Parts: sequence; C-alpha cells; structure tokens
Amino acid sequence: MNLREEYEKKLTDIDKVLSILQDNWTIVVGMTPMEPKVFLRNLHRTQASGLEIYTCLNTEPYEFCSNEEYFNRFYNYSWFFGPYNRKLSKNTYYVPNNLHQAGMNLIQSTKINVFVGVASPMDEKGFFTLSASVVYEKDVLENADIVVLEVNPNAPRTHGDTHVHISEVDYIVEVDYPLPQAELLEPAEVEKKIAEHIVELIEDGATIQLGIGGIPNAVAKFLVDKKDLGIHTEMFTESMIDLFEAGVITNKKKTLWNGKFVCTFAYGSQRMYKFIDDNPSVLFLRGRYVNDPYIIAQNDKMVSINTALMVDLTGNVCSEAIGTSHYSGTGGQLDTHRGAVKSKGGKGIIAMRSTAKDGQVSTIVPLLPQGSPITVPRQELDYVVTEWGAVRLRGLPTRKRALALISIAHPDFRDYLTKEAQKLGLI
Repeated sequence: MNLREEYEKKLTDIDKVLSILQDNWTIVVGMTPMEPKVFLRNLHRTQASGLEIYTCLNTEPYEFCSNEEYFNRFYNYSWFFGPYNRKLSKNTYYVPNNLHQAGMNLIQSTKINVFVGVASPMDEKGFFTLSASVVYEKDVLENADIVVLEVNPNAPRTHGDTHVHISEVDYIVEVDYPLPQAELLEPAEVEKKIAEHIVELIEDGATIQLGIGGIPNAVAKFLVDKKDLGIHTEMFTESMIDLFEAGVITNKKKTLWNGKFVCTFAYGSQRMYKFIDDNPSVLFLRGRYVNDPYIIAQNDKMVSINTALMVDLTGNVCSEAIGTSHYSGTGGQLDTHRGAVKSKGGKGIIAMRSTAKDGQVSTIVPLLPQGSPITVPRQELDYVVTEWGAVRLRGLPTRKRALALISIAHPDFRDYLTKEAQKLGLI
C-alpha cells in the first residue's frame, strides 16, 4: 500500500461528507476535546432528515441542535450534558449510562451508520491517533459503516489504545482549529475547606481519580505534602500536571500500570495538550476498560473523588438532575465509586457544598425531589464530605446514616433535617 496515495484518495471536503448522509441515519461524533467542529458546524446544511446525532458534553451551540428551524430534521442524543446542552434541552435528549458501558450499549442496540472524529496527522507508518479521547470513540469507529476523520495538526499525538490506520478510514477532512479548552476554576473558600477534609482521607501511595471543577482543583492544591500518588482516572486534568511537576504524583506505587498515568480522555488548557503530546507516560485507554469497576479495583488504595448536587438522609446521591430538570449525567461517577470501594484499602468519596442558591437551600435533603435520578445508590455510598466534615456511611443503618449526614449539614439546616428525619421515622 502506498500510504500517501491512499491518503490523497480519501482526502475530501465537508460538502462531500454532508452529501453522503442519508435519511434516518445514526451518526456518532467524538466527545468534548475531540468534537469534529467542521462537521458539526455544517451539519445543518445536509439535505438528509431524521438524523440521530450522538454527542457528549457539547462545547458549542451548533445550529443543528440550537436553531428551531432544524428541530424536525435532527435529534441530538447526549451521554452527558454541559452548559450548552442544558440551554438546548428542547431538542437534546439524555442517554442514561455508566461511562464504561456507554459505547458498547449503543453498538449492541443501534446500527451506527457514520462515526466522525478528530485525529492527529498520519505518521510514516500510516497511523493517526484519536488524540485526547477514546471514551467510546474507538469502539464506535470499529463498528460504524463509514468512518470520517477531521485531521487536525493541533490534536496531540497520544499513546495507548488511540491508533487508527489509514485502511480503517473512509473519508479525511483536513482542518485547523484550536481544541476546546476547559476553564480553570480557582477554588472558593468553601471548596478549600471541603478539600482539606478530603485530603485527610488520602494516604501516601494512593491512586486517585479526580474530575474537573472547583472542588477537584482545591483537592489538588492540598495534596502537595503527599508522596508517590498515582493516577487512574476517567479524565486527565491540568492539576495532575502540577502535582507531577511537584513530585507528588510519581505513579511508582501503582499496582496496575505501574509508572503510567491512565485515563480515557483529557480536557484542559493548551499547556495540558502540550504535556500529553507524544508523552509515553500518559496512556489513553478505552473507557470500557479504564472505567470498568473491576479494573479500577485492581489499584490498591484507590480513591475516587466525585461531586454531587444533593444526597438524601439515607445516602441516595443525585449528581445529574434536579427533579426532572436534567443537569449533567452519571458519567463515570458510579463506575469509579464502585471500583474504589472494591479496591484493597480504597475509598469512594462524594463531595459537595452543604448549601446551594447562596445558602438558601441544603444539599443534604430529607428526600430527593420527585423525579430525581439516583446516581450512586445508598447501598453503595462510602464517604460524603462537605465543608463541615467527612462521614463514612458504608455499612451503617439508616438511623446512623441520617445522624451522620445531619452532622455535616450546614448548621442553619440541622434542626430542620432532624425534625424531618423524625417524621420519616429515621431517628
């Protein structure tokens, strides 16, 4: 095979890609940092109708899903909502999932006509990489009828299970746009207090999973005195680079993939994308592997740190909606929590502010609002942390759970919660 000739034969433009789409097709695109922006920005121009478009954490209000003119031609299904999905909820529908099962569940239930992803440029051996995300992308690519790659020189070339050969690709569109960047949130004082309690639960030599946002960023800042931490995480974040450069993260004590960062996608600043570029210490492996609780549990002293919207007095955690108003998604929260709890010496931590709406409501509630999904069920919940302390609920009866949660609720709501717990027969 002459690789350059093969490449040129498959090289095309976005108009050609749009022209091949047919009515009622199912199309899956890469997620967040690897969204194929040229395709999504032009998708509304296709003549096809009834298209089902699977996305995850959209980073732009694309015309096909934001302009009501196109609502009768496209359905946007999303595995995880971000700010744009929430605003566009009239035509964006949530796909309930645990991250490690998301791609394979779709493959086993739906014929996938087209996969559109983003890749780093082809090397001399004919390989692209799927760059900063293989959450579901490689599984879907291998099962789609047609594969389209937007080849972007700004996409870092990554190590792990990210490689795709030219022979596996049907159409190539050359693009040149910057990758989406995650906003770096400076932790608020309340988040720093939460982080202080969390850090006390993390031992030297632990392997950790961190997400994005104020609380995870605060946790990272307070980990500076820890030694030999490792990373096995759904998402590689900016704070991990800081801890690596400070000598806190070494990955030397990991019992699985010793010496390596393990993740399934990365989302951060240009500095982070530069760090992962051709970095053999950072392995991008499929989401169905990285987030499989049985794989996670093979890391001794595994600690998962996730955030939530609310928890009821018996320990049911809701992290993805308020009643029937969808906010985000399950993502990998239950995956990583389960894996950490099954780990030798592991801990599953749910962290949250004790109040919301500027202190007007408690996030520890007697009962979840009607219609709220349960992200982590009470029988699996381990630790809950607020700015008022940390409690371990695993193994406790409902009476002790209610009392423990009331003890870390905001003082303004403790009397109310105690009375409600009594009405419910919990204490």
